Amino acid sequence: MRLVRICLTLARHDALSPLTAVPAAVPFVRFGQLFARRRSRVLPRPGQRLAAAFEELGPSFIKLGQLLSTRADLLGEEITTDLTGLQDHLPPFPGTEARALIETEFARPLGGLFASFDEAAIAAASIAQVHFARTTDGNEVAVKVLRPGIAAALARDLDLFLWLADLAERLQPALRRLKPVEVVQTLAEVVRFEMDLRLEAAAAAELAENFAGDPNFHVPRVDWLRTGRTVLTLERISGIRIDDKAALLAAGHSIEDLLCKAAAAFFNQVFRDGFFHADLHPGNMFVDADGAIAVVDFGIMGRLDRDTRFYLADMLLGFLSGDYRRVAEIHFAAGYVPTDRSIDAFTQACRSIGEPILGKPLQEISVARLLAQLFEITEQFDMETQPQLLLLQKTMVVIEGVGRRLDPEINIWALSRPLIEEWMRDNRGPEARVRLGLETIADLVERVPRLVRSLDALIADWSREGIVMHAETLAIQAAHRARHLTIIIVPLWITALALAGIAVALLLGR
Repeated sequence: MRLVRICLTLARHDALSPLTAVPAAVPFVRFGQLFARRRSRVLPRPGQRLAAAFEELGPSFIKLGQLLSTRADLLGEEITTDLTGLQDHLPPFPGTEARALIETEFARPLGGLFASFDEAAIAAASIAQVHFARTTDGNEVAVKVLRPGIAAALARDLDLFLWLADLAERLQPALRRLKPVEVVQTLAEVVRFEMDLRLEAAAAAELAENFAGDPNFHVPRVDWLRTGRTVLTLERISGIRIDDKAALLAAGHSIEDLLCKAAAAFFNQVFRDGFFHADLHPGNMFVDADGAIAVVDFGIMGRLDRDTRFYLADMLLGFLSGDYRRVAEIHFAAGYVPTDRSIDAFTQACRSIGEPILGKPLQEISVARLLAQLFEITEQFDMETQPQLLLLQKTMVVIEGVGRRLDPEINIWALSRPLIEEWMRDNRGPEARVRLGLETIADLVERVPRLVRSLDALIADWSREGIVMHAETLAIQAAHRARHLTIIIVPLWITALALAGIAVALLLGR
């Protein structure tokens, strides 16, 4: 029944046409077109109509649309561009209900937690709304409260998405490279974090720890005594929205300086820490009186492992420097493109993407467009979707848009390039390779005692079970283990000596 309602809603907005690109969805398209009687106001572009339908269908579809806005390979660049404008706003629920929810969460009267509480919400989205308050300790705070019943509604839709994704993979093998099930699971993981505000509080605390001592980036403090599963209390942030250029200039802030700070903060989150705020739209970014960028709303966070960060840095630098062969080699080395494909052909495809974009003046270069073009050629080379990059793609598009609104003449990625190059030298240069080699040796050395202990444990187990080993058998087992130790230790010494030689050469080279 939910699927029927979805079809009819999409049909009313004349938003079914983009789904005809997915063969498994064609029967649902036909059904909706046949039975939808009443038509909503028809918008001119398909992406706008799809965005309007998703907003009507509710929170889970808004989040699905925001995720799909990174997938130009699925829906085309025009539609995904329109989906980036999805607004996650709903009318607030009554303040009296928010008070009751807070009291239920902490099993105590509101007066025991807050000296004052503004019942009028200052922001209301599909999952939660925010109220300003003052604690009994006199601190100004922002209190986030989950909407009642939202967890059950989202769980229902996510089950439906997962069923449809699994059905698509079964009926359309060509769609498996896009990993629809993994994409839905990524969305479900994001929603799971948003449904427990303690996890959001932990994310805020981790981000704050990563930027401890940085005067240019501010994360509000968590009030853990007033935070639970359905309620999150944070330090109240005061500042100017980062997209309010007139107010920023009136307050004496330098736009170029702010963009440099934003670029550095984003770079540090993605490359230095591998943990980033994945919902950096203008409503979540402010500039405080000291010129620091302050962020709020930590429900959607992303993580990248070290190998993925290396891939991203190499790829961006390869495109920005016009080294398309290097870009192709990175994709093959990362396993993103099957090895049976032609690296020369993929290099040519990368050039066809990069040249038209990078031939423009620096301020007009769009990394968001570059990524969209890159994923448009993925089907030709059987390149699989990387779910861990979906949130990053979405965030990069939003960050670029914020930068262009503030100053179209400044390219935020050009500001990040020196940071990426320095990070690459520190993490991929000769000294970094020596450090990595030494870490590997240390790890292998730690395994040697475990090999010896495993032999002792094996003999003890046999003894408990009444198995008697002759001296000759023990000698054979010991010799076998000793060979393993020799195989490990001899290369360790050789590797250690080689690394020591490299280190000495580096020092003398200075």
